[in-house]
Amino acid sequence: MQTNFTAEQLTDPHVAESEKILRKCVHCGFCTATCPTYVTLGNELDSPRGRIYLIKDMLENDRPADAEVVTHIDRCLSCLACVTTCPSGVDYMHLVDHARAHIEKTYKRPFMNRLTRGILAAVLPYPGRFRLALRLARLGRPFRSLMRAPALKPFAAMLGLAPRTVPAPSVYSRPGSHPAEGARKARVAILTGCAQPVLDPGINEAAIRLLTRLGIEVVAPSGEVCCGSLVHHMGREQQALASARANVDVWMREIENGGLDAIIITASGCGTTIKDYGHMLRLDPAYAEKAAIVSGLAKDITEYLATLDLPSHMPKGVTVAYHSACSMQHGQKITMAPKQLLKAAGFTVRDPAEGHLCCGSAGTYNIMQPDISAALKARKVKNIEATKADVIATGNIGCVTQIASGTGIPIVHTVELIDWAYGGPVPQKLMDLHIA
Repeated sequence: MQTNFTAEQLTDPHVAESEKILRKCVHCGFCTATCPTYVTLGNELDSPRGRIYLIKDMLENDRPADAEVVTHIDRCLSCLACVTTCPSGVDYMHLVDHARAHIEKTYKRPFMNRLTRGILAAVLPYPGRFRLALRLARLGRPFRSLMRAPALKPFAAMLGLAPRTVPAPSVYSRPGSHPAEGARKARVAILTGCAQPVLDPGINEAAIRLLTRLGIEVVAPSGEVCCGSLVHHMGREQQALASARANVDVWMREIENGGLDAIIITASGCGTTIKDYGHMLRLDPAYAEKAAIVSGLAKDITEYLATLDLPSHMPKGVTVAYHSACSMQHGQKITMAPKQLLKAAGFTVRDPAEGHLCCGSAGTYNIMQPDISAALKARKVKNIEATKADVIATGNIGCVTQIASGTGIPIVHTVELIDWAYGGPVPQKLMDLHIA
């Protein structure tokens, strides 16, 4: 793609990076076939290629974002299926990140949109606030059917996604060290997370139990904050970078004081962002090197388990539909490890059709774009249910929440099944349905 940025514009490192990305696009359109919003809406401007044209025009002319640009960028899930598909290597992730930051700086959203986004940014990254909000959702749930106006749909979506009961806080969510059983083979840190330990504390519990049984010391460092993913995808660049710096400081302290073999992440959406810390902080001389070290140590739990010597197990008689989260398969390029681990652990694994398409969760997308999200969820659930599986496994809490709201098949984190196979308890969701 030909670009026409001025020499002065290219002195901005963010613009210079976007210009290089834009030049790689050859207009081939391969991305349209795998873009969930284009497949759903059929609008060229809701495809990666269409959004690239809008971003190019906005950045080249150095103009504020307008309503049309914001509409179509907001509809992007950042699922990154286009990155997997693109034969030219267009780095769409960092291009749309730049566009969102530009929108945040130059566009004044309608009041209700600003309010909704502000509430999400002020609540979701903070476990205490999030837990309180979920409890208060019970008071608002009876009024959900009245929230039909477009500006109120996100609030109706929030109430629809809120669980009826909130699990009690887990001791595994507290800072501390979990010693290895037997001789210590390695030492890792685990990302506690923000939304996940509130919605489903059993995920990190399973990961820690499994790792310690395998001879791995697991540290949950004090001072850790949200990975920054949520606000990063809202274009709140400085807030996201502040979170990244805080976590880099926490993990570097652990590296310097006891050493770390890996930083384990059990939510693939967080993993994609943490693996990008090196890029996000590349222009910060105080953090660039440290952030690169942290990104290099970041591992999804299944990615790390695949490096360990785990025995094969006899079949358990349980069929698992594996849903590969977009942040796992497209963001981190982890496609085979989770399924191979499940098969080795004795499960029968089935791949749903159209596995490359997003379930519609995408961080806060199912709140901010509830109609498109609902269409994608229905499509995903139909494909999963066609597998006739006993249980669904995935590696991202957002996908767990989204898919669970559309099907009666129990859905658990992949590590919960692997923990069960190697000596841990039966996941509670399986016990309730008597399939274990």
